[in-house]
Amino acid sequence: QVQLVESGGGSVQPGGSLRLTCKYSGVIISMSCMGWFRQAPGKEREGVAAVHIENGRTYYADSVKGRFTISQDKVDNTVYLQMNSLEPEDTAMYYCALAPGYTPIDARLSEDQYRNWGQGTQVTVSS
Repeated sequence: QVQLVESGGGSVQPGGSLRLTCKYSGVIISMSCMGWFRQAPGKEREGVAAVHIENGRTYYADSVKGRFTISQDKVDNTVYLQMNSLEPEDTAMYYCALAPGYTPIDARLSEDQYRNWGQGTQVTVSS
């Protein structure tokens, strides 16, 4: 049973930074991806960033490229999302999730590829 626990959310002013942490436990199948998703009130959940656990390749939504960075510590079973230059439009509940096994490259930010989800952490960007 894979478990995911997010932390690090909070309130920040526009232009500020936050780092989200996702600690995962359990058996991780080879070639899995870890992703960060977000859902704002009244909107669909969207993929923000993902990392291939084995080869470290990363993937980003256009809306966060150049501002957000996903990274991992495989020894500590942790995935991070460093968020810089935050904007009010980044306000959302952020979730980490696991896509077990092989996921096509063009689907690594697709919600339907992910099977295990954390409980979420709220990020609010407001002046």
